Amino acid sequence: MNRDDDMYDIIIVGCGPAGMTAALYARRANKKVLVFEAKAYGGQIINAHMVKNYPGIHDISGFDYATLLYNQIKELDCEIKYEAVIRIEDDNIVVTNKDKYQAKSIILATGAVSKKMNIAREDDFIGKGISYCATCDGNFYKDKDVCVYGGDNTALEDALYLSDIASNVYLINKEDKFIDNILLDEINNKDNIHIITGCSIVELLGDENLTGIRLSSDNTISISGLFIVIGNSPKNEIFKNIIDIDKDGYIISSDGVHTSKPKIYVAGDNRVKKLRQLVTACSDGAIAATTAIMEMNDNG
Repeated sequence: MNRDDDMYDIIIVGCGPAGMTAALYARRANKKVLVFEAKAYGGQIINAHMVKNYPGIHDISGFDYATLLYNQIKELDCEIKYEAVIRIEDDNIVVTNKDKYQAKSIILATGAVSKKMNIAREDDFIGKGISYCATCDGNFYKDKDVCVYGGDNTALEDALYLSDIASNVYLINKEDKFIDNILLDEINNKDNIHIITGCSIVELLGDENLTGIRLSSDNTISISGLFIVIGNSPKNEIFKNIIDIDKDGYIISSDGVHTSKPKIYVAGDNRVKKLRQLVTACSDGAIAATTAIMEMNDNG
């Protein structure tokens, strides 16, 4: 056990928007807070070229937003350690790759990562034609041709959303059919959505920016934007033995903040929820921290 510090009031696992907002609220309540981050602060939002749908901020890059929030909690003397959490033991003991720490309450804000196609140059084009969030970045492609790659309901909804913004939307599904026929009926009523099934994307085209894609059918399509919607991977594997997690790996919470274990809370994209956006991540963080503080105070 780490001997340099006494017990923390709240340990937060994850330094993305949800985790940093939780830290902000907890520090402003004068609680002793420790935030763990395995790699770099910011979470998924740092990959957003520009954020235009956050209330009160006209536009800001995802990296700049994350840095503002990071500096805000640092100014409140929030303790941040870049250590990888390995497991959580009884009595709220958090074990990292370097030491052990204990807290009265724990907030799990580990987020999720968008699944990638894992083909050449995918990372090179992130923010330069490739996005994993239509509602975040769709407006950058007004009156341009775009592609949505995926076959689940989210992909269908994204195609419908983009059809009101983009000139043409190519909906590409590597499977031969879609599951939701109601959404498919809506899509078929849109003249500017073009469905291609039974094909996968095998090559990304362009120099500095994405200009097109080549399919497994060997056809090429000229596009300005590619929205990859093939699912998310929550980072909850290390918690599955202590709290309830669903079949897809998301933390189950009856009210959006409490987990199945007392004094362990959840915030952000790693929980079961319908909308995964920057504003909902921050909301989760504020609610989790406030709830933890109130229950901590009630219990003395």
